[in-house]
This record gives sequence, structure tokens and C-alpha cells, in this order.
Amino acid sequence: MNNVQTLKGFRDFLGQDARKRQWLKNTIATVFERFGFEPLETPTLEYEELLLGKYGTEADKLIYSFEDRGARRVALRYDQTVPTARIIAQNKGQLPLPYKRYQIQPVWRADKPQKGRYREFVQCDADIIGTNATAADAEILAVYAAIYAEIGIESLQIRVNDREALILTLAKAGITPDNTFSVIQSIDKLDKKSEDEVIAELESKGITAEIAQNLLQMLEKTSISEKLQSIIDAAVAMGVKKESLVFTPTLARGLDYYTGLIFEGIVPEYESGSVGGGGRYDNLIEQLVGVPMSGVGFGLGYDRTLEAAEILGKVPAFSSSAQVLVTIFNPELASESMKVTNMLRESGVTAECYLDATKKLDVQLKYANAKGIPYVVVIGPDEAAKVVVKLKDMEKRIEKTLTLIELIKTFQNA
Repeated sequence: MNNVQTLKGFRDFLGQDARKRQWLKNTIATVFERFGFEPLETPTLEYEELLLGKYGTEADKLIYSFEDRGARRVALRYDQTVPTARIIAQNKGQLPLPYKRYQIQPVWRADKPQKGRYREFVQCDADIIGTNATAADAEILAVYAAIYAEIGIESLQIRVNDREALILTLAKAGITPDNTFSVIQSIDKLDKKSEDEVIAELESKGITAEIAQNLLQMLEKTSISEKLQSIIDAAVAMGVKKESLVFTPTLARGLDYYTGLIFEGIVPEYESGSVGGGGRYDNLIEQLVGVPMSGVGFGLGYDRTLEAAEILGKVPAFSSSAQVLVTIFNPELASESMKVTNMLRESGVTAECYLDATKKLDVQLKYANAKGIPYVVVIGPDEAAKVVVKLKDMEKRIEKTLTLIELIKTFQNA
């Protein structure tokens, strides 16, 4: 017998769940388009050599790679940053700069499945590439905030910091350059671990307790940098609520490539972690593909954002895609039902025609209820002779007889 189970670490999305995800994707894309970002889609497969060595040794183990039928070593898309860098390299001199792109596509990682972690998941990225202007950093914050405003999540906090200023503070505290990024990775855990736990972790990396304690004290007393303040001021001018931007001197972001602004989105009512983050990276694209190009961007936590929206009651209630089911009274009247269905569709009404003329009417009504279709049209012999229909409201359990014109107007005026 064939195994009909879903692969571990992968998910199916049926009906309502699929509609919720489609709603979120459309909402996010609408905001990106409003800000002038262009959609980008890249292939599921890339050459293996493009991906290997770009994320680190541990990440390389998570890349799904294999030999295709052309004896080429290929790999499934691991993230959207490296493919975007390839696009930049391939189209050097042809893309309008700054290049503003967004990408909402699945990625694959051979990770150990656990709660909230899957082997296939959607990444949602946006970047402005080819400029180091302060306004670009501000716009990234603005489009990120606008997405949550569009969803209806008003409690979003955007914690911001300056990676350049953070590294300077580390140096003043006595952290040597060869330890800088390792220390940053530990500091980045301050929102999940206590200070004592972080200090213990720093000690395990060879940092003395005195230097570790002094570092945390210095971070707490750090003032906002002039550059970061200018970014915040510009973001507020672009519509971001001033109170939602929270200077957080201990915010570190674990990735090494950030060079300036770093930020993280938090929805206080959602307790499973941040809902995305990002920052400025002025050397990353050159490191990846050898093209000197500055950039700033973010990755939005797609699944977490949907979960937060559900917790806050911001996800719309979805019924069937069809507003009305046109039943078939008997095989002789099937063509009449099909004509009415077509007329409704051409008038912009989402209509479904029941497909099996041999089924009794009560079976067809149960089908409408099972799919959540709110209205049903019945065309019996009497209705067909008078060129009218019966329209049933499935929730209120009432029906009325209408002409075809009245039927169309009923839905168009709803």
C-alpha cells in the first residue's frame, strides 16, 4: 500500500487555512506595490555551488542538494538573499537603482522538524539595493510598519539599534575584533535569556566576567547614535508611529553581515518571538557574488505574522469562494442551470453549478452547507416555464422568486 502521509516537516493547507495564507500574501503584496517595490520570483532550483559556502558550515548541512538528470549538482532554494544577489550580478547595469524588490516564495531546509520549525516554509523579504541613503533605511522601516497597519495590528513595536555603534561599544568594553561577532550572537539572546545566563555564555567564550558585566552595563547606558536618530526621524516623516520605534541598545541581530541599522518587529500579544527583522548590509552582495552593492532590507515572519493576526482577530472570516450554488433540478433542466450560472459569472458573481444532475435536491443543499455557500438557486419546471428562479438564503432559511435581472441585482447590490 502506498504511503499517503505528509512528509515530516511539510504541511498541507486546505480550504480555510489556504485562504488565510492567500489573504496574508495579497495584503503584504498590496503594501509593497504601494511603496513602489517590484515583485521578484526566482527558480526553486539553483546550482549547488551558488548556495554552498554562503551560509556557513552548519547551514550547508541543511541545504537540499542532489544530482539532476543532466548530471548537474543542484539545490533547492535555501533563502532568498543569495538568489537575489545572483539576479544583481546577472543584471548588472540593467536594473534601475535603487532596486526595490520583494519576494514571497517557499524555501527548503533539511532541519529537524519541531514546533514552529518546518522543512518547507514561506519567506517574505523586501530590500532596497544600490543606495546607502538614510531615506532607504527609513523606507524599509516604513513599509514594514505599513504591512502591520494594513493587517490591523496596531500594537507593533519596532526595536531599532545601530550595529556600527554597537560594535564601537564592544570595542570600548574590551572585546577584541576576533571575538566581536561571537559576542554579538550571545548579546542577541538577551530577550530570551537572563543577564546572568548571557554572562555565563560569554565566559564560556573566553570573556572575563568583569568585562562581560561591564559590557552589559555600557550597552544599557548607550545613547542613540546621530545616524540612527536621523533614520527614525525620516521614518516618522514617512508615516511610522513615533511611539512604535523603540531604541534598544542591546538589540544585536545574530547575523554577521549587518553594518548599520538593525531592527526587529515585536507584537506584544504574540509570545512566540519576533515577527521579523532586518537591517543594513553594505558588503553582503559583494561577499556573495563579487558585485559591490549596498543594501537594506528585512525578512518578515510569514507564519508568525499570520498567527499573531489570528490571535488578535484580524484575519477575515472566509466562506466558500462561491456566493451562490445553482442546483440542477433534473437532467432535463441541466442546461437551464448552466445558462444561469454562466450569466451570473459574466455579471461578476462567483457562482458554482452543481455538476451531477442525478443527485437529489437535498443532497445538493447539503453540499452548499458543507462548503459554506450562503445562497442556492433552484430552477424547477415551473420556474423554467416562467423564466424565473427561486433564491434560497441558507442561513436565514428563507426563499424568494426572482427574475434573472432581479437575481443579478441582488448580488451586485449586496
